[in-house]
Amino acid sequence: MTYESQADARIGGSTTMEHGASVQTDRPILEVKGMCKTFFTKERTVIALDHVDLAVHQGEFISLVGPSGCGKTTLLRIIDGLELADAGERTLEGVPLSGISQDMAYVFQDINLLPWRSVLDNAALGLEARGMSKQERRERAMEVLEMVGLASFAGSPPYTLSGGMQQRVGVARALAVRPKVLLMDEPFGQLDNFTREALQIEIAHLWSKLGMTIIFVTHDVDEAIFLSDRIALFQPAPGRITEVVNVDLPRPRMEYDVRAQPRAIELRSHIMEHLRAGKGMPE
Repeated sequence: MTYESQADARIGGSTTMEHGASVQTDRPILEVKGMCKTFFTKERTVIALDHVDLAVHQGEFISLVGPSGCGKTTLLRIIDGLELADAGERTLEGVPLSGISQDMAYVFQDINLLPWRSVLDNAALGLEARGMSKQERRERAMEVLEMVGLASFAGSPPYTLSGGMQQRVGVARALAVRPKVLLMDEPFGQLDNFTREALQIEIAHLWSKLGMTIIFVTHDVDEAIFLSDRIALFQPAPGRITEVVNVDLPRPRMEYDVRAQPRAIELRSHIMEHLRAGKGMPE
């Protein structure tokens, strides 16, 4: 079964995602409850997360927005199991999680491709770690490279690709494991504006086509508004979610100038005012 057919089965074969309607169920696919995390250094104690709650539904695109040091990435890493919390719990489809979940995949800001491996083999890296046979993982990796438009570069070393293309390999690597939840940590933060906007559109297309559930960390308010169903606003010292904003703009948003819409301007103004009130501004 291909990724597309698997996604269709998961959302009941619905085509509404292409028209911008998120597929959600009453019960969240992912829940975080009472999450706490404190870091201790010689100079100070930092409360990164203070009893954070978050519920994410099947097929939802939710962004975490706030200033540096407010706990966004820490929460994402805890959700994936890369970081241990001091308190709190996380559940996936109602089942408590411990350690790294095989049902989630993480796209890092630093792409971390292996320069001695081809694009294809980099895309297959997560499958290799799961013990999949060489033939099957190469077929799966080629499938996702087709999705992100890089099949013709499968045999190339990653250092011959542009920064945007390398990040697409990172996305392909995450998609190859067919995650129930895709976690993206400022994946476009180091790219130029033109490349960044092009990849935003690509991610919007993939999300729409595959019915993925995505949690996306960003400092960029406009990026969050363009991509998201909801935006969780963080404030620092201690890190906490202080509001969750519904992005009630029609989809598909790549078909019009989102930033010029009066509702988008209202949302941006509200979010910026909220972040200023929390003594933190997005970069």
